[in-house]
Amino acid sequence: MAVRTQHPAGPAPAPPLRERTGHLLLRAWCVFVVFQALAGTAWTLAFGVAVSTVIVVATAIVSLIVWLLVRPPVDMRRLPWFVLAYGIWATASLIWSAWPATTGTTLALWLITTGQGLFVAAMLTWREIVAAVSAALKWTLGLSLAFELVVSLLVRRPLLPGWVLPERGVKYDPIVYWSRNNLFDLDGRIQGIQGNANLLAVIALLGLIVFCIRWAAHAERRASAIVWIAIAALLFVHAGSATAYLSAAAVLVVLVTVLLMRTITKPGGRTVYYAAYAVVALAGAAVLFFARDTLFAALGRSADLTGREGIWEQVLARAVEHPVIGWGFASPWLPWDSHFDGWIVDHGETVMQAHNMWIDVFLQLGVIGVLLMAGVYATFIWRAWFFAIDRPRWDLRDDRPYSPLTLLPTLVATVLLVQGLAESGPLVVWGWMLIVLLGLKVRQSPLLGVGPAETSWRIERGDPVSDQG
Repeated sequence: MAVRTQHPAGPAPAPPLRERTGHLLLRAWCVFVVFQALAGTAWTLAFGVAVSTVIVVATAIVSLIVWLLVRPPVDMRRLPWFVLAYGIWATASLIWSAWPATTGTTLALWLITTGQGLFVAAMLTWREIVAAVSAALKWTLGLSLAFELVVSLLVRRPLLPGWVLPERGVKYDPIVYWSRNNLFDLDGRIQGIQGNANLLAVIALLGLIVFCIRWAAHAERRASAIVWIAIAALLFVHAGSATAYLSAAAVLVVLVTVLLMRTITKPGGRTVYYAAYAVVALAGAAVLFFARDTLFAALGRSADLTGREGIWEQVLARAVEHPVIGWGFASPWLPWDSHFDGWIVDHGETVMQAHNMWIDVFLQLGVIGVLLMAGVYATFIWRAWFFAIDRPRWDLRDDRPYSPLTLLPTLVATVLLVQGLAESGPLVVWGWMLIVLLGLKVRQSPLLGVGPAETSWRIERGDPVSDQG
């Protein structure tokens, strides 16, 4: 019969360690921070500019207080220096800005968004970041579907911002609606809580990416993952965004390339795949340029990307007047500023962006700003790429399994790059937060479990289930 000895060989049995309530609350707060960015203009459409501003500022203050209390470990030598340089140049534009009020206002929004991205990256581990982004996407997509259901089943007609019903007999341009009541119209586009079909589509695409990654990592129950993948796919298709479709195609190409790269075991073996990838990229660009009439017609869009070429021409005409330093930071353009009010009008509404990230930066901060933004993306893409394709290794062992979680940064970078060709979204709110969040994290922790805010090396490196998120 076994007898308990006074000198046991191992520790006495004990219940498993549980996360502290404070850390659970911190994770929940990070989910809300990411959700706020993904929701975009939802707060403004629902409650107005004043309430939206209060929510954004209050959220930033809370995050700042939490940062001062927690004091997360950050390696100061591994900061996203191009992001900081871009911010310094944008701040300096206050000196020569043609629209100083807009520069000051949007610069404050940029600082808040950047700070929130740094906050989430510093507070959470890689696995917690993916889980937080997943939860925020679920809230965004779930509320969008619920909102469209309420409009279609209860309101039964389009809805204007501020929960206002349109007057009967009055013809409105569809662009002014918060919801067009198209959920059960297979040919119509839905807009979700953001009130923008293009934004809803790219958020749904991000949802597909994150949910599939977590499914592959066995981080979520299979039934739950299937449901959320189906919801994201439904909203993605029903939003009907040509830019999002092109982003999805680019994501598939990059994903296949990464998975092929992971199969290489011999030195120099990746060269062939790099060459093939370059050929595919060039061929795709050629098809997009020379067959764009046919391609966009198949997607139900005009060859000029629904009037975007006309917008680009007007923006470039103004941008070349101050090509080196630009006119002054303004992301987004504030429609009540006299410099933008009525400058470019689309469907009777003042345009608030250049619909191209690079042209927008060129207008605001000139060639210098474009070079700094190129540095932001070049450094992020470089690190994200090798974060995805390199086998995790910190000693002589070279057979550790890859983690699906490492796919996230490079796939998100792909989405942002393609979106940046037809939208300025990567410069503001959700797009900028993701580039800052993932950019800082991939610099601070180039391996899962390595770097500030990550969990212990013993668990992350030694446990076979460490690749599960």
